[in-house]
Amino acid sequence: MGYAQLVIGPAGSGKSTYCSSLYQHCETTRRTIHVVNLDPAAENFDYPVAMDIRELISLDDVMEELGLGPNGGLMYCMEHLEENLDDWLEEELENYLDDDYLVFDCPGQIELFTHVPVLRNFVEHLKRKNFNVCAVYLLDSQFMTDVTKYISGCMASLSAMIQLELPHVNILSKMDLVANKKDVEEYLNPEARVLLSALNQHMAPQFAKLNKALAELVDDYSMVSFIPLDLRKESSASA
Repeated sequence: MGYAQLVIGPAGSGKSTYCSSLYQHCETTRRTIHVVNLDPAAENFDYPVAMDIRELISLDDVMEELGLGPNGGLMYCMEHLEENLDDWLEEELENYLDDDYLVFDCPGQIELFTHVPVLRNFVEHLKRKNFNVCAVYLLDSQFMTDVTKYISGCMASLSAMIQLELPHVNILSKMDLVANKKDVEEYLNPEARVLLSALNQHMAPQFAKLNKALAELVDDYSMVSFIPLDLRKESSASA
């Protein structure tokens, strides 16, 4: 059995930095992982690229040849990947042993892991090839500046969890850039009544019932929680 980690999250949430830091950590601890680039728009990497979607298709080529914009071009690239799972991906996976660990650095277009089936079908293909897959969802901790953004982040994460149906970890990235950690810590283990009170203060009265439902969804099912990641602490621990 092989092992795979799908690194997802909005654009700019630190996915490539996470992959690079994970690779360096595994090197330090003498463990082997292989990082795969699934972003057809990527240019620079701080980790050795084991597999690269740009060998199959690149965003620049698609935009130039088809006259598509960045978003439309990226979706075209990912759909092209989906059509070539039995060819390109199959051939690439043959280079790895049963116990290898692959980390997939994914694009940041949120629709890929919320309602477009490309990544879901990609995951299903890995499972058919006897890979045990998990998802790591990154959210920029600086996004957590108020309760409405916290709820928005929770809903996006929950949507990804439902779409992919994988063992799932949510990470608050870039914690080293947060000036006041208390601003973020209150959202790590929030209480429904506190969330509801804060939401009602930020929003108009007609949203009261919706606010109550959202606060209870986050609290009652405990499906969405975030783990803070400060790479400075990880680095010092490794040293």
